[in-house]
Amino acid sequence: MADEGLAAHRREPIKSSVSNVAAHRRRKNAATVGKERRESLVRAKRLCRVGISGDTDVFLENDMMIDEEQSILEAQTSSAVEGLKSTVAYQGKGAMQKRVNALRELRRLLSRSEFPPVEASLKAGAIPILVQCLSFGSPDEQLLEAAWCLTNIAAGKPEETEALLPALPLLIAHLGERSSLSVSEQCAWALGNVAGEGEKLRNVLLSQGALLPLARMMLPNKGSTVRTAAWALSNLIKGPDPKAATELIRVDGLLDAIVRHLKKADDELTTEVAWVVVYLSALSNVATGMLVKTDVLQLLVERLATSNSLQLLIPVLRSLGNLVAGDPNTTHAVLVPGREITDHVIEVLVKCLNSENRVLKKEAAWVLSNIAAGSVEHKQLIYSSEAVPLLLRLLSTAPFDLRKEVAYVLGNLCVAPTEGDGKPNLICEHLVSLVGRGCLPGFIDLVRSADTEAARVGLQFMELVLRGMPHGEGPKLVEREDGIDAMERFQFHENEDLRNMANGLVDTYFGEDYGLDD
Repeated sequence: MADEGLAAHRREPIKSSVSNVAAHRRRKNAATVGKERRESLVRAKRLCRVGISGDTDVFLENDMMIDEEQSILEAQTSSAVEGLKSTVAYQGKGAMQKRVNALRELRRLLSRSEFPPVEASLKAGAIPILVQCLSFGSPDEQLLEAAWCLTNIAAGKPEETEALLPALPLLIAHLGERSSLSVSEQCAWALGNVAGEGEKLRNVLLSQGALLPLARMMLPNKGSTVRTAAWALSNLIKGPDPKAATELIRVDGLLDAIVRHLKKADDELTTEVAWVVVYLSALSNVATGMLVKTDVLQLLVERLATSNSLQLLIPVLRSLGNLVAGDPNTTHAVLVPGREITDHVIEVLVKCLNSENRVLKKEAAWVLSNIAAGSVEHKQLIYSSEAVPLLLRLLSTAPFDLRKEVAYVLGNLCVAPTEGDGKPNLICEHLVSLVGRGCLPGFIDLVRSADTEAARVGLQFMELVLRGMPHGEGPKLVEREDGIDAMERFQFHENEDLRNMANGLVDTYFGEDYGLDD
């Protein structure tokens, strides 16, 4: 991005480009969003313990198995792999059913525990024999059982997932029209687990052509299949290279399918589709440009307003934030002050700020910071809304990471967009009001933190106060809140940017002549 890193490398106070800095922070961390998302909501790799038709024929262990039980399970698994090898070699009467029965037995063992005996199956040589069972012309029942076994092996440790490399070409091939829907979906699940392991395996899948057939699985209105394909795609495109996201959005019919699913699907399917939108809008400017020209924004706002599902609200908020974190022209085209949808966006963000959930509050504050970094009209829209009293309270009471996001919003409300690299023009009415309502101590607390980004935002706001408060009141207000002490801790700080910023403010506003007039 052209503007990336502005606030990180320059000394100027809070600038209108903070939106681009905020967007960069998200885009740079797009790959780690998946980890955060899966740990809190749903695993990056999913163990298949219930069949894609919703049924199972194996008793599921929910608790951890004791060592003795685990040893028995591993021994049974090794025996099952050997039995499968025998049935594959057997060519006599009933060979096909024997093979299916052996596959089913291995699948049961790999599905019984939350921690399946993957290592035992690999040591026994499961992968080559399962690849053989995936050969074209095999009955669907055999293909389904083999793909299910591979799905759960791929849900294991990194080295266990990597063991699936020989199986990937056939798993991808079975995504096509020559395979039944159930087989395609199970293969998509296995590939989603592989993609969830990391960038190396994602690149292998992309080079082998997994993206296009998975994208085509999103086009029909078939809920379970679309849900699995969307989840696999969100793992496949999540970066950090934006090429896959750009390629995906250009697949014929994909954009229309996203709009259709966001409009009509249930919360569970919409959640997976929304995660695809998160990565598309976080990584690809091409995708963002195409998405904002559709009804996606309106649909995201409607979902925010009507859903109480945390699993859905988080990707919807992130998508919304990404779409307004682009260049100012895009933001202005999407959120036009005076339009009903713009007012609705602020309303649903206020709803999220009022939530008891910290993650929702943080995401909503991030979206607001991107809007607040736009035009004066956008700043006024937030300033006159119910968001401001909530933000002021959060700045003094919320956990640190949330206070930092809130600081971006409040700081951006006080500066007008500027051309070039000079100091930003102040919006004095906003600055005086927010300082009068007690926000300065919260910013000074950020200055005292060990987080350099938070300290920079705090120092930038202090500069606004020192320079912009009427009647020269700024220095007195900062001194009253022990702001001089907070800045002086940077006198010998290792970060040159922060050191120069803080020392410059102390020298300019609290130099030798400070206080003589009194």
